[in-house]
Amino acid sequence: MVSHPNTCVEDENSTHGGESTALETVNTYLTSFYSGDFETATTVVSDDFVFTGPFLQVEGKEPFFTGAEGLRSIVRGHRLLRQWSDAHNVSSIYDVDFATPNGGGSIVMSEWHVVQSGALVSGRVIFDTAAFRALVATS
Repeated sequence: MVSHPNTCVEDENSTHGGESTALETVNTYLTSFYSGDFETATTVVSDDFVFTGPFLQVEGKEPFFTGAEGLRSIVRGHRLLRQWSDAHNVSSIYDVDFATPNGGGSIVMSEWHVVQSGALVSGRVIFDTAAFRALVATS
């Protein structure tokens, strides 16, 4: 059976053993971050978090959330499309909904997280920067 492309499907071994903790940690982060609830998101991010993305590359939890502050008011949730894990590595593909003065829209993103001791220690996100700029561009 082929899964619908807009439905999240987890690999069978993604929910066994210690991997479920990594998945739960990542999903807590994604759900809270993309709903603008940075307070909850910070609870699952390590102090020495390393982040790499098209517009932000930082080391440390505080610099990450400071750098991401502009997103808080425009993110409106996410829809997980596909997710899989391998031990402490979790990869996710998801749509993020945005509401900006230019209108609303969604952008497909892919993110790879590493989880240790129940906290994210690194994250790397990839997305279409032109689509993002079109949503947030000021006239």
